[in-house]
Amino acid sequence: MKRLLILWLLLPLLSAAKVPVESDIKARIEDPASEQYYPNLRLRYEQADSTLTADDYHYLYYGYAYQPQYRPLETNPALDRFYETLARLNVDAPADTDLLAVIEAGTEALEADPFSPQVLNFLSFAHAQRGDTAQAAAYRDKMNLVLATIESSGDGLTEETPWHILMYAHAFDLLAAKNIPVRESSIISRTVEYIPRVKKDEKGVKGYYFDYGRIYWKKPEQGYKRERSWQFNNLKPWKSDKK
Repeated sequence: MKRLLILWLLLPLLSAAKVPVESDIKARIEDPASEQYYPNLRLRYEQADSTLTADDYHYLYYGYAYQPQYRPLETNPALDRFYETLARLNVDAPADTDLLAVIEAGTEALEADPFSPQVLNFLSFAHAQRGDTAQAAAYRDKMNLVLATIESSGDGLTEETPWHILMYAHAFDLLAAKNIPVRESSIISRTVEYIPRVKKDEKGVKGYYFDYGRIYWKKPEQGYKRERSWQFNNLKPWKSDKK
């Protein structure tokens, strides 16, 4: 990448933490009479329904862990192809063929990880560069709401109050969006990893805790492992300079 993408203004943070309560999530998403019945929520998400609330996103994001499509330990060839397209992309003057390749590969990658902030970010960028402002805004809003959902799940400051994630990459995406340089993560328990800052902030915060436990729900014997994945260092949500 020739330069970093510019930070997009994120949505205001939710006023209070909403720690995922599994019994509540499972009951809501499996009840056809519930406003959070998962098939309906997912359809609205795919259609970029702008009336989805922060509460809806809470059940949408964490409810995905109960769906058969959630297979976080499986390889995602489409994601590898997506990163390959990004490696060729000239952000300053992107060729239309490269933008189309990003859109095609990114759309396919979302089938395995529909809430990837990084993929949503670049899909917004690619559509904006091609002049499709409606699609760009839709992907931007999805990204912002996913990031806000993760950040509302705790404060990330202790092992007891971690941010909850569905994929390891989501942790780094959140910190990149907050413009926080970090070091290599480390697993500190069966369900929590710690990602240290390059240097502590003005409040003395040295790093952040993430609950990754959902990743191993279906294969608990594979716990205490962290698969390496592609990661563009210091990736920031893109912001258009256009008014």
